[in-house]
Amino acid sequence: MKPSTTLSADILFSKPQDENVNFIESDLVELFAYGLSLANDAGRPFMILKDKSGEMTLPVPINQIEAGVTLTQSAHSTEQITTHKFSERLLESLDIKLERCVFVEIKGIHQYVRVYMKGHSQYQSMKFRADEVMSLCLHLKVPIFATQNFIMRSKHMSAEIVNLAQKASENAWASIKTHTYLM
Repeated sequence: MKPSTTLSADILFSKPQDENVNFIESDLVELFAYGLSLANDAGRPFMILKDKSGEMTLPVPINQIEAGVTLTQSAHSTEQITTHKFSERLLESLDIKLERCVFVEIKGIHQYVRVYMKGHSQYQSMKFRADEVMSLCLHLKVPIFATQNFIMRSKHMSAEIVNLAQKASENAWASIKTHTYLM
Protein backbone atom coordinates (compact mmCIF):
# COMPACT_ATOMS: atom_id res chain seq x y z
CA MET A 1 0.00 0.00 0.00
CA LYS A 2 1.37 3.41 -0.96
CA PRO A 3 1.24 6.29 1.51
CA SER A 4 -1.70 8.57 0.84
CA THR A 5 0.16 11.76 1.61
CA THR A 6 2.94 13.06 -0.56
CA LEU A 7 5.12 16.06 0.04
CA SER A 8 6.15 18.30 -2.80
CA ALA A 9 9.72 19.48 -3.16
CA ASP A 10 8.44 23.03 -2.60
CA ILE A 11 7.50 22.14 0.97
CA LEU A 12 10.80 20.49 1.82
CA PHE A 13 13.27 22.70 0.02
CA SER A 14 13.79 26.42 -0.24
CA LYS A 15 15.11 26.13 -3.81
CA PRO A 16 13.64 24.15 -6.69
CA GLN A 17 15.50 20.89 -7.32
CA ASP A 18 14.19 20.15 -10.81
CA GLU A 19 16.78 18.60 -13.05
CA ASN A 20 17.02 18.30 -16.77
CA VAL A 21 17.33 14.57 -17.46
CA ASN A 22 19.08 15.27 -20.76
CA PHE A 23 22.84 15.61 -20.65
CA ILE A 24 25.74 16.07 -23.04
CA GLU A 25 28.13 13.11 -23.10
CA SER A 26 31.19 15.35 -22.86
CA ASP A 27 29.80 16.90 -19.62
CA LEU A 28 29.78 13.56 -17.80
CA VAL A 29 32.33 13.04 -15.04
CA GLU A 30 33.15 9.46 -13.99
CA LEU A 31 32.84 8.96 -10.25
CA PHE A 32 34.28 6.31 -7.97
CA ALA A 33 33.26 5.05 -4.54
CA TYR A 34 35.34 6.91 -1.99
CA GLY A 35 33.66 6.18 1.32
CA LEU A 36 30.55 5.91 3.39
CA SER A 37 29.55 8.46 6.01
CA LEU A 38 27.53 6.72 8.68
CA ALA A 39 27.67 9.43 11.33
CA ASN A 40 26.19 12.69 10.16
CA ASP A 41 23.57 15.11 11.34
CA ALA A 42 21.02 13.79 8.85
CA GLY A 43 20.69 10.46 10.65
CA ARG A 44 20.98 8.78 7.28
CA PRO A 45 24.12 7.41 5.63
CA PHE A 46 25.75 9.17 2.70
CA MET A 47 27.79 7.37 0.07
CA ILE A 48 30.64 9.59 -1.05
CA LEU A 49 31.64 9.43 -4.71
CA LYS A 50 34.62 11.33 -6.10
CA ASP A 51 36.07 11.94 -9.53
CA LYS A 52 39.48 10.51 -10.46
CA SER A 53 41.32 13.67 -9.36
CA GLY A 54 39.48 13.74 -6.02
CA GLU A 55 38.41 17.35 -6.60
CA MET A 56 34.69 16.75 -7.21
CA THR A 57 32.59 15.04 -4.56
CA LEU A 58 29.05 13.75 -4.96
CA PRO A 59 27.22 12.97 -1.70
CA VAL A 60 24.52 10.33 -2.23
CA PRO A 61 22.04 9.87 0.62
CA ILE A 62 21.25 6.17 0.87
CA ASN A 63 19.13 4.08 3.17
CA GLN A 64 20.55 1.98 5.99
CA ILE A 65 20.05 -1.27 4.07
CA GLU A 66 22.10 -0.05 1.09
CA ALA A 67 24.79 1.18 3.49
CA GLY A 68 24.94 -2.21 5.20
CA VAL A 69 25.10 -4.07 1.89
CA THR A 70 27.82 -1.74 0.63
CA LEU A 71 29.91 -2.26 3.76
CA THR A 72 29.45 -6.03 3.66
CA GLN A 73 30.40 -6.20 -0.02
CA SER A 74 33.53 -4.16 0.49
CA ALA A 75 34.78 -6.23 3.43
CA HIS A 76 38.07 -7.94 2.65
CA SER A 77 37.15 -11.56 3.23
CA THR A 78 37.97 -14.69 1.30
CA GLU A 79 34.35 -15.24 0.30
CA GLN A 80 32.44 -12.21 -0.89
CA ILE A 81 29.08 -11.90 0.84
CA THR A 82 26.43 -10.02 -1.10
CA THR A 83 22.69 -9.81 -1.41
CA HIS A 84 23.14 -9.23 -5.14
CA LYS A 85 24.27 -12.72 -6.18
CA PHE A 86 20.78 -13.61 -7.45
CA SER A 87 20.47 -10.36 -9.43
CA GLU A 88 23.94 -10.85 -10.88
CA ARG A 89 23.23 -14.42 -12.01
CA LEU A 90 19.78 -13.49 -13.35
CA LEU A 91 21.22 -10.66 -15.46
CA GLU A 92 23.99 -12.96 -16.72
CA SER A 93 21.50 -15.73 -17.62
CA LEU A 94 19.45 -13.21 -19.62
CA ASP A 95 22.58 -11.82 -21.32
CA ILE A 96 21.86 -8.36 -19.93
CA LYS A 97 24.85 -6.20 -19.07
CA LEU A 98 24.58 -2.98 -17.10
CA GLU A 99 26.88 -0.58 -18.93
CA ARG A 100 26.74 2.61 -16.88
CA CYS A 101 24.82 4.50 -14.24
CA VAL A 102 24.20 8.25 -14.76
CA PHE A 103 22.78 10.62 -12.15
CA VAL A 104 20.02 12.51 -13.94
CA GLU A 105 17.52 14.08 -11.56
CA ILE A 106 16.76 15.32 -8.06
CA LYS A 107 13.20 15.26 -6.75
CA GLY A 108 12.67 16.32 -3.17
CA ILE A 109 15.19 14.41 -1.06
CA HIS A 110 15.92 11.75 -3.67
CA GLN A 111 18.47 11.53 -6.44
CA TYR A 112 17.62 9.51 -9.53
CA VAL A 113 19.91 7.60 -11.86
CA ARG A 114 19.43 6.16 -15.29
CA VAL A 115 21.01 2.72 -15.63
CA TYR A 116 21.98 1.95 -19.21
CA MET A 117 22.08 -1.66 -20.35
CA LYS A 118 22.56 -3.81 -23.37
CA GLY A 119 20.94 -7.12 -24.15
CA HIS A 120 17.45 -6.30 -22.87
CA SER A 121 14.78 -6.95 -25.50
CA GLN A 122 12.69 -3.90 -24.59
CA TYR A 123 14.75 -1.30 -22.68
CA GLN A 124 18.06 0.45 -23.28
CA SER A 125 17.88 2.16 -19.90
CA MET A 126 15.75 2.36 -16.77
CA LYS A 127 15.39 5.12 -14.17
CA PHE A 128 15.76 4.29 -10.45
CA ARG A 129 16.18 6.11 -7.16
CA ALA A 130 19.91 6.19 -6.51
CA ASP A 131 19.50 4.86 -2.98
CA GLU A 132 17.95 1.69 -4.42
CA VAL A 133 20.73 0.72 -6.85
CA MET A 134 24.08 2.06 -5.61
CA SER A 135 25.27 -1.15 -3.96
CA LEU A 136 24.24 -3.23 -7.01
CA CYS A 137 26.13 -0.89 -9.35
CA LEU A 138 29.20 -1.08 -7.12
CA HIS A 139 28.95 -4.88 -6.89
CA LEU A 140 28.67 -5.24 -10.68
CA LYS A 141 31.42 -2.63 -11.21
CA VAL A 142 29.11 -0.46 -13.31
CA PRO A 143 30.79 2.88 -14.17
CA ILE A 144 29.01 5.79 -12.44
CA PHE A 145 28.70 9.28 -13.95
CA ALA A 146 27.22 12.71 -13.22
CA THR A 147 27.55 16.20 -14.61
CA GLN A 148 29.29 18.97 -12.65
CA ASN A 149 25.95 20.77 -12.47
CA PHE A 150 24.33 17.72 -10.87
CA ILE A 151 27.18 17.42 -8.37
CA MET A 152 26.73 21.06 -7.28
CA ARG A 153 22.96 20.69 -6.92
CA SER A 154 23.42 17.50 -4.91
CA LYS A 155 25.65 19.31 -2.44
CA HIS A 156 22.88 21.86 -1.87
CA MET A 157 20.30 19.07 -1.50
CA SER A 158 22.50 17.23 1.01
CA ALA A 159 22.97 20.38 3.07
CA GLU A 160 19.20 20.85 3.18
CA ILE A 161 18.69 17.20 4.24
CA VAL A 162 21.09 17.73 7.14
CA ASN A 163 19.33 21.00 8.05
CA LEU A 164 15.90 19.32 7.99
CA ALA A 165 17.15 16.41 10.10
CA GLN A 166 18.56 18.81 12.70
CA LYS A 167 15.23 20.64 12.90
CA ALA A 168 13.32 17.36 13.17
CA SER A 169 15.53 16.11 16.00
CA GLU A 170 14.76 19.28 17.94
CA ASN A 171 11.03 18.51 17.82
CA ALA A 172 9.44 16.25 20.40
CA TRP A 173 7.53 14.26 17.76
CA ALA A 174 10.82 13.01 16.32
CA SER A 175 11.54 10.99 19.45
CA ILE A 176 8.17 9.25 19.62
CA LYS A 177 8.39 5.47 19.44
CA THR A 178 6.78 4.55 16.09
CA HIS A 179 7.49 0.83 15.97
CA THR A 180 7.12 -1.98 18.50
CA TYR A 181 10.78 -3.01 18.06
CA LEU A 182 12.11 0.48 18.77
CA MET A 183 13.38 1.17 22.27
